[in-house]
Amino acid sequence: MKIHFLSFASMRILMFGLWVILSLFPELAMSITRHYTFNVEYLKVTRLCHTRNILSVNGKFPGPPLVAREGDRVLVKVVNHVSNNVTIHWHGIRQIRSGWADGPAYVTQCPIQTNQSYTYNFTIIGQRGTLLWHAHISWLRATIYGPIIILPKHNDPYPFQKPYKEIPIILGEWFNVDPEAVISQALKVGGGPNVSDAYTINGLPGPFYNCSNKDTFKLKVKPGKTYLLRLINAALNEELFFSIANHTLTIVEADASYTKPFETETLLIAPGQTTNVLLKTKPYYPNATFLIAARPYFSGQGTFDNSTTSGILHYKHHSHIRNLTLLKPTFPPINATNFVANFTGKFRSLGSDKFPINVPKKVDKSFFFTVGLGTNPCPKNTTCQGPSNTTKFAASVNNISFTLPSVSIMQDYYSGKWSKNVFNTDFPSFPLRTFNYTGTPPNNTNVNNGTKLVVLKFNTSVELVLQSTSILGTESHPLHLHGYDFFVVGQGFGNYDKNKDPAKFNVVDPVQRNTAGVPAGGWIVIRFRADNPGVWFMHCHLDIHTSWGLRMAWLVLDGPGPNQKLQPPPSDLPKC
Repeated sequence: MKIHFLSFASMRILMFGLWVILSLFPELAMSITRHYTFNVEYLKVTRLCHTRNILSVNGKFPGPPLVAREGDRVLVKVVNHVSNNVTIHWHGIRQIRSGWADGPAYVTQCPIQTNQSYTYNFTIIGQRGTLLWHAHISWLRATIYGPIIILPKHNDPYPFQKPYKEIPIILGEWFNVDPEAVISQALKVGGGPNVSDAYTINGLPGPFYNCSNKDTFKLKVKPGKTYLLRLINAALNEELFFSIANHTLTIVEADASYTKPFETETLLIAPGQTTNVLLKTKPYYPNATFLIAARPYFSGQGTFDNSTTSGILHYKHHSHIRNLTLLKPTFPPINATNFVANFTGKFRSLGSDKFPINVPKKVDKSFFFTVGLGTNPCPKNTTCQGPSNTTKFAASVNNISFTLPSVSIMQDYYSGKWSKNVFNTDFPSFPLRTFNYTGTPPNNTNVNNGTKLVVLKFNTSVELVLQSTSILGTESHPLHLHGYDFFVVGQGFGNYDKNKDPAKFNVVDPVQRNTAGVPAGGWIVIRFRADNPGVWFMHCHLDIHTSWGLRMAWLVLDGPGPNQKLQPPPSDLPKC
């Protein structure tokens, strides 16, 4: 057998060629493949003097962080050791051509059944910052959640002061009983669900709750330092105000997109949203400790968990914090809708040379979706606990309450044998009946039920008006779009006016998000370019509204180019 050795000259040519490639595409030298294993398993947890077996990942609550760099490929093998069917959604990850890894049950995949596994395979393209992962079936995300931390590429600095330390702060909700029993009972009787028993900071309720002094998040800081707080709202059903007593927060990022910095003492964060803030500590050791607190913003009707979760910020110099004065933040009123509108209106994309703003200026297709509550009639010979004893609560988009099929929509689409038994493509682009959306509601509040999608050609630029309705009361709806970031070009109260309101649009530096609140009694307008083929879920991120049907999906067709097509499904994709 002959062994051929490269000559020195050939080796030099080969090395020079490799150097040229890495010079032109530096991300190839920097990017790596990261492997994770997520074991979904039971974990015995005690909160508020109630002990129960919760569903967890790797025996942690909240779950472990998924850390990667922009450009990295990520493989997460999820193994299901519990009796519930499970999926995981990587909330905010664009999933370019990798929709099979997106995670919503019966939309892009069948769930992972007991003793089965599935490997989520995706590459992080053009994103850096804070996102979250969570279960995406029924209400399992009540305890199955954790942070996604996307670091910038090597040698790429933050566009703000480098922090001394980075700290994830995840807000959640705790139920003393199994949340699956809560939603099951609510759907059965048609009424509102029992509310949570506490809010949590990094899984801990804090001292204002029964039996919870020891279950309090503590943040130790040094004077004169800048900390980056990675805020995540993983709560099921509540938008939350967040504040730290006597400290100003500087917002620098929303939903893993850099923003123009602005200061605030109180911020609002909706379920599914993430916000990176800089906390500059005082230059001296103060003779006090400071409450870190979150409490709900609630604009609707009915019951809600009107409590406050809290942690303690203290300066490291103090060894005995019990002897120090505890300062508390002041919050806006529970229903401070004007504060919320003013706050959300301050967000602007950074828009630097390195991070340009690619908001579509020309619109190919326009849509107008109403979002809100409604009713379904009670089954015959039964009494319900909805708005009346003959109706159940429902929710809808353009009066279509979305029904999840028993198979995966995207698998059915990809097979080429589209079945009307699985989904239809006649989702209405505009409301089928018009009315005074934020005025006196119509007498007939019943919704239509179905599995209807909107079909978009590849690269279509979309403008979508999301209009809140007053049916069964006005309420804020944080809408999340899978597979995309979008630009919020306008917002306002009342009914959207297509003749007057576009003049007020911001197409220069609008905020870029994956989850945005439709104001109570108001509207937002978003734009995005449909450059990611697949089936993409869009839904309210208040889980009770999702369960009631405030959800729909976009089917984005393949483009003509080889890199504009949905990749084939992986061999281990779960079966229904």
